[in-house]
Amino acid sequence: MSQLTRGNERRLMYIENKEGDIDGHKARIGWVTFSKTGRTIYYRGRSLARAKGGGVLGNYFCEDSGDEYWVSGVKKRGSNAHWAESVSVFVDENAAEEYEKQKNS
Repeated sequence: MSQLTRGNERRLMYIENKEGDIDGHKARIGWVTFSKTGRTIYYRGRSLARAKGGGVLGNYFCEDSGDEYWVSGVKKRGSNAHWAESVSVFVDENAAEEYEKQKNS
C-alpha cells in the first residue's frame, strides 16, 4: 500500500494537465486506477508515470504525449489546483456523487 493508492484499486483524484487540456478541460476530478507498483496512474485512456526527480511543472507525465500533469488527492476545502496556478475544475459525471460526499464529510 502506498500513500497514493491507499490500498485501493481506484481513487478519486485531482488531475491537471500543465501543458494543455484533458478532453476539453484544464483540470478534472475523476476516478483513477493504478499499476501494480502504484507508480503509474491510468485516467481517461492516459498512462501517467511518476516524474523521476520531480517535473518542472508537474509530478507525473503522460507516457504518450510527454505532457506534465499535477495529480493529487481531492481536498475537502476545494483548493485542488496546484498552488502555482488557479484553474477551473471539471468533475467527471461518474465521480460527482463521491466528490460531494468527500467534500461534506
